[in-house]
Amino acid sequence: MIRHSESNRYARIEFVALLAAFALFLSTVEYLIPKPVPFMRIGLANLPLIIGLGILKDREYIMLAILKVLGQGLVTGTIFSYIILFSLGGTIASALVMYLLYRFGKRWISLVGVSIGGAMASNCVQLLLSQLILFGAAARLIAPPFLIVGLITSIILGIFAQQFVQTSSWYRAELEKRS
Repeated sequence: MIRHSESNRYARIEFVALLAAFALFLSTVEYLIPKPVPFMRIGLANLPLIIGLGILKDREYIMLAILKVLGQGLVTGTIFSYIILFSLGGTIASALVMYLLYRFGKRWISLVGVSIGGAMASNCVQLLLSQLILFGAAARLIAPPFLIVGLITSIILGIFAQQFVQTSSWYRAELEKRS
């Protein structure tokens, strides 16, 4: 017989798996959108990470970020290529910045600001990696459009996430389970 604490643990793992599946779905949708450079994405798969900030424990949040990277690598077929470094570096930087902004600044920073911070961290790490691995000094040429697209898409994702957490009865129920 499964005890309540074990049952709760399995429910939490299933919840992380659900968010990871959502990230995988969004990665698949995003994969269909043409990209000027292979590592440039609009960040749709970050939506579960943004939404998860308020309802996941620290370890669960880290697990979700790792599952997102692995899922994207599987969907795009880049799991064993240098492109996975861009995804891993960008996701770690983004997740860390979003986590810190949310945990220590949520009184002053909305999910839009959290999303922007995460996107800029991801983009800066990816630009650094593109300079080191692909383009050398010429990486500065892709920086302006890369950062502008990241800013615009992060604002849109942040607005969506903010609306979702404010209006979703599902999210409210998950929040109540965790408090």
